[in-house]
Amino acid sequence: MNEEQARASSGFHALPLTYLFVPGNRPDRFEKALSSQAGAVIVDLEDAVAPADKGAARTAFASWMRTSNAKRDRILLRINDESTPWFDADAALVRETAVRGVVLPKAESALQIERIAASLPDDGFVIAIVETAKSIIELDSIARATRVQRLAFGTIDYAVDLDLAEGDEGLLYPACRIALASRAAGIASPVAGVTADIGDEARLRADLRFARACGFGAKMCIHPKQVAPIHAAFVPGDDEIAWAKRVVNAADSSPGAVQVDGRMVDRPVVAKAMRILARARS
Repeated sequence: MNEEQARASSGFHALPLTYLFVPGNRPDRFEKALSSQAGAVIVDLEDAVAPADKGAARTAFASWMRTSNAKRDRILLRINDESTPWFDADAALVRETAVRGVVLPKAESALQIERIAASLPDDGFVIAIVETAKSIIELDSIARATRVQRLAFGTIDYAVDLDLAEGDEGLLYPACRIALASRAAGIASPVAGVTADIGDEARLRADLRFARACGFGAKMCIHPKQVAPIHAAFVPGDDEIAWAKRVVNAADSSPGAVQVDGRMVDRPVVAKAMRILARARS
């Protein structure tokens, strides 16, 4: 099995590793966010914008999309969820601007996905944020909904919804379920939620270890300074890449069983090596 075959069989896609939020009512920050090293920028109409400012934020985004020369593939829009009075206006904005990527908060059913998908251009997609108990119960249908590119875990809202005590223990089950549902649905690995304390590097590193351990492949962030550590966590290191190359070369050189670094190389080991090389080249 060559690398391209492994990429296809693993469901790997060269999608962003980082999704940087920028408040929708701060158009002065839009271009600055795009100048960062973040893989994608999410203009936020939801949590970052007060109710009185949501109309102005929609206007600012529409104006920017008309005049900016930015690469549209990196721009996403987080709208307000379906239960709010702003959903319909946000959907109209999606149609008006033809933004390709929509981030849907509090996704709790495939029907909600279909409603916003109807406003997308033909090549548009949805990143569904899973952040309530009902979201977890409906997870498989959400992951399989048309236009869902990947799932994201809204850890802060989820903890509030379930009144969780501080710590990662209560997030372990839903995080693993999100990764499992993504894999079973054949979509890309999920996106971890934000680390709210910008200055706490230890917390960020701990959140990244947790996300990787649960099978996540990207992370949302709220400040450009968080981008580099996230990339470092999700991109394989030099030693890991060198090991993967040795495994692939050994497997290609012999049709039978081989050993690498004293360990027998079988099909699952080769598949793991292929995935490491695929992530390294994303």
